[in-house]
Amino acid sequence: MPDSESLLLGKPLVVPPLDQDFRPISTGSRNYLKAVRASGSGTPVAIAIERNDGLTAVHSTEIFPPLSAHQPDTNAFIERLVKFLLWQIGGWKVTICGPKDLADHIAAVYSKTGARAFDVNLMETVYEKPFTVAHAPFSHAPVAKEAAVSVGGHLDGCRIGFDLGASDYKLSAVKDGEPIFTTEIPWDPKIESDPDWHYQKINEGLKLAASKLPRVDAIGGSSAGIIVDNRIRAASLFRAVAPKDFTERGTNIFLRLQKEWGVPFETANDGDVTALAGAMSLKATGVLGIAMGSSEAAGFLDNDGRIRGWLNELAFAPVDYSETAAMDEWSRDRGVGALYFSQQAVVKLAPAAGIALPEGHMAEQLRHVQDLHKAGDERAVKIFETIGVYLGYALAQYADMYDFRHVLVLGRVTSGAGGDLILAGARKVLATEFPDLVDRIAIHTPDEKNKRHGQAVAAASLPKILK
Repeated sequence: MPDSESLLLGKPLVVPPLDQDFRPISTGSRNYLKAVRASGSGTPVAIAIERNDGLTAVHSTEIFPPLSAHQPDTNAFIERLVKFLLWQIGGWKVTICGPKDLADHIAAVYSKTGARAFDVNLMETVYEKPFTVAHAPFSHAPVAKEAAVSVGGHLDGCRIGFDLGASDYKLSAVKDGEPIFTTEIPWDPKIESDPDWHYQKINEGLKLAASKLPRVDAIGGSSAGIIVDNRIRAASLFRAVAPKDFTERGTNIFLRLQKEWGVPFETANDGDVTALAGAMSLKATGVLGIAMGSSEAAGFLDNDGRIRGWLNELAFAPVDYSETAAMDEWSRDRGVGALYFSQQAVVKLAPAAGIALPEGHMAEQLRHVQDLHKAGDERAVKIFETIGVYLGYALAQYADMYDFRHVLVLGRVTSGAGGDLILAGARKVLATEFPDLVDRIAIHTPDEKNKRHGQAVAAASLPKILK
């Protein structure tokens, strides 16, 4: 369907300088829903996502009736919504409560042979159940069942915190809540096929941090990927590891380290730790944390300061309806967060800015762009301005899916003056397109040190020291 005919593909009021084709999901979905309501013929739909222990999230919306002239928009609207919910919440069973043909469409897309086979396989790995798409009438939608737990915030004693990213990992030695040593160590884990290599590299870092402390009372860690009960269920850091080797020696790396060190040892998804870092920094609850590092990490602490047990893997959640959006090389999907809020976004935008990047790790390429920005290069300015526009539209989308009052934006991409441009761009979008959100959402950034190492310090607070 041409842009002029689609309700989803309207041009935003604030156009990213380096991405004229950007079509934010936040504005497209609002436009679609506005048209549905104006028609007076909206059909209710509920999407239920079931995960571990029978926990179930239910999201309700409305669509045009089946076989309307807007059916292509309806299919895209619901498919992108299902995709977002899967990576926000996680689950092995999706129930479409509404028209049967819509459920059939989603079942075909989310199948072993469908366009979202990657998502199907990952969810099966995480939840250890066959992925299922079911249908039910709207009147028979499942009942929501949620859970939440408090996490972290323990500052006593001598602790080590680590944060594993794709291009480096960060370490902090923390004594009674104060970081006395922080560093970052470059690595490239995604090309290493031996999980013992990962084990040794992490352990070397722990030993370095331990050398700065009089003793080690506890260790806390944050990692890209999905972690359940200190076991790594899925992570791009182990992309090169054969499935058999990952099962035997990869998934239990943190349990092996816990046994070697003999102290309380707790790890969490980097998104949850991002949100925890935000709550600790702001002394607030209702916090969405977004870390722009080698990928996008996100996490959410509710208004009671608890985590919900959701995945919050917004790196895979879509933010752009454009059919020409860049494709994520791992999931093979277009328009997902990793390519908008990370070092990958900088690499993606560099050619459009006319910047030739040096060979090497993404972290080095980002540093090159940041050095150009420091030198007054307007090409680099446009990269950070573009990411800021992306962020503003994504925050409006996230506000539809999370109940938060504070956003903490951190990570290597936000270091230096580029971070100021990103936040300014986001605030401009909210003021222009979403004035109702300006007073509702407070956007924060930590100081320069915490931008880079705050997550490792927050990770150190995860374990409780047994007295």
